[in-house]
Amino acid sequence: MPQELVNSPLWTWLLLPLLIFIARVVDVTLGTMRIVFVTRGSRLWAPLLGFFEVLIWLLAIHQIFRNLDNWICYIAYAAGFAAGNLVGLILENRIAVGRLAIRIVTRRDSRRLVRWFRENDFGITLVDARGTKGMVKIIYMIINRKDLTRVVDMIRHFNPRAFYSVEDVRTAREGVFPAAFRIGRERWRSRFLDRKGK
Repeated sequence: MPQELVNSPLWTWLLLPLLIFIARVVDVTLGTMRIVFVTRGSRLWAPLLGFFEVLIWLLAIHQIFRNLDNWICYIAYAAGFAAGNLVGLILENRIAVGRLAIRIVTRRDSRRLVRWFRENDFGITLVDARGTKGMVKIIYMIINRKDLTRVVDMIRHFNPRAFYSVEDVRTAREGVFPAAFRIGRERWRSRFLDRKGK
């Protein structure tokens, strides 16, 4: 990098803080995603993201210590941390990795909701139970995270006053999931098995 640029006010007051800000956004975003993959038990993505997260952080903090008299770098560092958390959360919602457990408790007739779940290949367990105000239906299901918005929309459409809770699921096996996911998994298995057989 040209020494003239490094010693210029443009570098000191604009370019360097901007680079620190971007580095912090990237490393905090990677940190957020790493935590997601740690909770999912990923042995590949969690350590890989952790490596790049720390590497980028070291580059950013190195520049901070080299420019301790530049207060704009402090602002850029803190702002990058805040923005990185926001970007990480947005990215995590977009990627929608993993599965969720949903419990739905409803006092109203749930037959239309149950029928919609079954017609769209969602596996459900339906249980009769007694709540504080009488008999209720409990619907328990495991879904792919990307299907959460669609499922919640249908709960609000068919049973708008139903109580529901959503929890992360670390592992799940032998479930019933919508056709798109099942077909994709079958294709992957067939390709993998075909290659092994050759």
